[in-house]
Amino acid sequence: MTKENFFGDENSFAAFIEEAAPGYLIQDPMYYRFIKRMIDILASLSGLILLLPLFPFIVTLIKLETAGPIFFRQRRVGLKGRLFDCYKFRSMAVDAEVQKARLQHLNEATGAAFKIKDDPRVTGVGRFLRRSSLDEFPQLFNVLRGDMSIIGPRPQIPVEVKEYSPRDALRLLVKPGLTCLWQVSGRSHLDFSEWMELDRRYVKTRSLKTDFLILLRTLPAVIERKGAY
Repeated sequence: MTKENFFGDENSFAAFIEEAAPGYLIQDPMYYRFIKRMIDILASLSGLILLLPLFPFIVTLIKLETAGPIFFRQRRVGLKGRLFDCYKFRSMAVDAEVQKARLQHLNEATGAAFKIKDDPRVTGVGRFLRRSSLDEFPQLFNVLRGDMSIIGPRPQIPVEVKEYSPRDALRLLVKPGLTCLWQVSGRSHLDFSEWMELDRRYVKTRSLKTDFLILLRTLPAVIERKGAY
């Protein structure tokens, strides 16, 4: 089944990035694709099993604080423009997307991103979930399904991708991931151009070794909570 594509189709995506693509169109060896996918499957299954005991606790906290759904589902742009539904534990008010329009003047991010350090839409439980990165636990299902990988650029929403230059869109040459160079390098403390540069570096130098090194840096980054809000 062909997935809906932000650019229309993958040929249109290829045409969009053509001028910026030289040096980035790397054909991944078959062993790399196979091993990376096996790691994604095993890691996501292991993560779901290990974190499952926390599930009732998180659900209870969310329900006790605010009425509304447990999960937040949002359309994101993935590999070569493919659209998919990305899942998170809901960490904001139910009408967060409606409120976003009137909070644009508080946006602290540069470029195609929206970030507010003390975002008034975030609930008390949601703040804890975000700082501990537990809000992203349901994305292990996205990894298991193949929409995402454990390691890869964080997926953005269509309205943000709409502002991409061809150079920014190079990050879409690989599957989006749960953690990446941006995630372990300061996250929200970096501006948009630094974020995109780190993602392009990953695309250009991707390897099993690179993935392993990012994974090693992820746990300390989560514990330090640097740039997490």
